[in-house]
Amino acid sequence: MCQNAKKRIGFTLIELMIVLVIMGVAAAIAVPMISSAGSMQIRAASNMLAADLEYAKSMAISKGEYFSVVFDKTAETYEIQDETGTVISHPVRKQFDYRVDFQNESRLNRVDLVDADFDGASAVSFDYLGSPSSGTPGTLAPLNSGVVTLEAGGVTKTVDVEPVTGFVSISN
Repeated sequence: MCQNAKKRIGFTLIELMIVLVIMGVAAAIAVPMISSAGSMQIRAASNMLAADLEYAKSMAISKGEYFSVVFDKTAETYEIQDETGTVISHPVRKQFDYRVDFQNESRLNRVDLVDADFDGASAVSFDYLGSPSSGTPGTLAPLNSGVVTLEAGGVTKTVDVEPVTGFVSISN
């Protein structure tokens, strides 16, 4: 048997270098995407919360009665209630109550509900004009300051409800 007829089994140094470069590029792309999951979730959660506050306000205006967004910081949930304290049905998922659970929803499970403070109350109610009040019907007082604080992956977002107008805004 001649020397050239033998097959060599293995990889050349060039082939190994190409594979390592490809793996390095893939890792450089994947690592930031994995670490940004929390920042994407907090952005989605703050936008969803702002939209839900606006929804409660628009329901109050259109129905001419109080609608409240009630927060439970311990369970990390919030729900929209009518003026009798009954949780309303979700407008899209008709079979479900309008309740958001940050701990048990996979698309929001990295988000923590750090605080919900509406002049010392953990609820905000809107009247037929869309004006916010702290508390729920029966314990209402005009709102002076309303803020919800969310946190995920080292990023904090606050959702503010302005007095008198009920304007909802998101800030870092």
